[in-house]
Amino acid sequence: MKKNLKYLFAFALTFTLVSCGVDFLEFVPEDQATVNGWYRSEAEIRQSTASMYGRPWFGFNDVFSWAAGDLMAGEMHHNWDQEGQFFYLSYNENNSHIGDGWQGLYDVISYANLIIDDMPAIASGYGVSQAVINRGLGEARFFRGFSFFLLAEYWGDVPIIERPAEKVATGNLQLPKNTVASVYEFARRDLVFAAENLPATDAAGRVTAWAAKGMLAKLHVTLGQRSVGGGTIGSAADFTIAANYAADVINNSGLTLYSNYEDMFKIANEHNREILFGLQFINGGWGFGNSRQARFARHSVITGDAQAWGGGKCMSISFLNTLAANAEGKTDLRRRAIYMQNGDIYSYLATKSGGYKYNIVSRDAEGTQIEGATPTLNSLKKYVVGNVDDHGYVISNQDSPMDIYMLRLSDVYLLYAEALLGSNSSLTSGPGYDAYLAVRARAGLNPPADGSMTYVDLFNERRVEFALEGIAWLDVKRRYYRNSSEALAYLNSQGRTDRFFRINTNDNLENDAAGYEVVAAGGIGSGGAVNTDPVVAFTATKMTLPIPGIEVVNNPLLRAETPAVEYDFN
Repeated sequence: MKKNLKYLFAFALTFTLVSCGVDFLEFVPEDQATVNGWYRSEAEIRQSTASMYGRPWFGFNDVFSWAAGDLMAGEMHHNWDQEGQFFYLSYNENNSHIGDGWQGLYDVISYANLIIDDMPAIASGYGVSQAVINRGLGEARFFRGFSFFLLAEYWGDVPIIERPAEKVATGNLQLPKNTVASVYEFARRDLVFAAENLPATDAAGRVTAWAAKGMLAKLHVTLGQRSVGGGTIGSAADFTIAANYAADVINNSGLTLYSNYEDMFKIANEHNREILFGLQFINGGWGFGNSRQARFARHSVITGDAQAWGGGKCMSISFLNTLAANAEGKTDLRRRAIYMQNGDIYSYLATKSGGYKYNIVSRDAEGTQIEGATPTLNSLKKYVVGNVDDHGYVISNQDSPMDIYMLRLSDVYLLYAEALLGSNSSLTSGPGYDAYLAVRARAGLNPPADGSMTYVDLFNERRVEFALEGIAWLDVKRRYYRNSSEALAYLNSQGRTDRFFRINTNDNLENDAAGYEVVAAGGIGSGGAVNTDPVVAFTATKMTLPIPGIEVVNNPLLRAETPAVEYDFN
């Protein structure tokens, strides 16, 4: 079905639509209506809101979401070019991916604002009911609120933009930064409206009231952690509010944890009952598809084309250590879905060749190396879906149709545990602890040996559960809000530039971990290998990203030294 979907465009800056490639977008009008001739029915409103699920997110999702969300958090080892600047913390305001991430989120906000500003009056004039109008507004405000939450977490103080037409008309184009407290409150209001006006169920891929409530749980947990750290934003009451939202989703949504974690990341299973919100992509060219396979895949042996740029990307040694310690001697069933390691066989990849076997180094029949060792002897797997023989889609221009999951039910389970933990040191029983155990059980893990869940235990569980899903930095930020010095100590103890080197390049152990040793940054291995990478040091100044330089040039009110102002909600 996805391969045959069309794209919908209306020309004019005031109204831009792109189909996201799921079944609810099959109806496409024949004309190119301008905004005043649109919104005539529920169907046209739903086509308009469908535009926000895919293309507008591309600037954020293509590189920034994983470079800032996973690489900067220390989940990945990757040091190339401007992507690698997130690994080394060597970025500045001119990093192109920072600019893309910022612009991408404001693109989503722009799409949402067009619908929020124009749709109600026009639809009402055509006799569309207020309930239908509010439902469309709920979708738009969900996307806007979600985007402002992300802006707050990555950049802190940012401009709040609503009613842009009024600002253009008055020449008010240089907006100040608004305080992060204002941004949280703006996002909260949008998400509350969405929760109150979105339906409980909808077509596959559409957000519902449960998605809004799940995001409200995350927002209030964030505010609660800020209060634990002694900040002026949030209070202990936010934990209670978050717990109530999370409990509502868990107990009343009818959603369930998908039984097989690895299978959840196959195209055929993308619309499963664990997903509260996912970006919807189509197999329709660069910018319309999911570029994650091209960015993550180790080699064209897997992808079937030349777009496999993940040969040097791998999970960090710190992540590997966390996964092993968190499993407490058991085999974590999530591991194969996150990364490939020596000896793994994926029967559903490279199916024409009988499956794909991962070796640290692979060679052809003549002994020529095809795939080399990565710095930590593994390669990324999540969102790597294979070639046309494996799933039926010709992915030719970074256009995998696999959805990107932005909010899963397991996230809400662990947010529930975090909310009920609150400022306490541990949980040993109760619904929050049970939710934590449910996520572990799906991964094949036992309850913790000591019978308790501390904040660090929960953080580590989240680190594994959501690896390579672009949200690790949000978890790091909550840890920082809770205890800034402890969070910085965690980041600075990762040894993120540690890596493996061959001990003796003349032996036959290139596909045996025993033939390698870890050499710390700046160190020399027993075989003489030198790790020339620097030690990466986090400070408080690195916990928020700089506003893109071009934005500051165009609007001096965005300069770092210029104070943010409270937003006028009147």
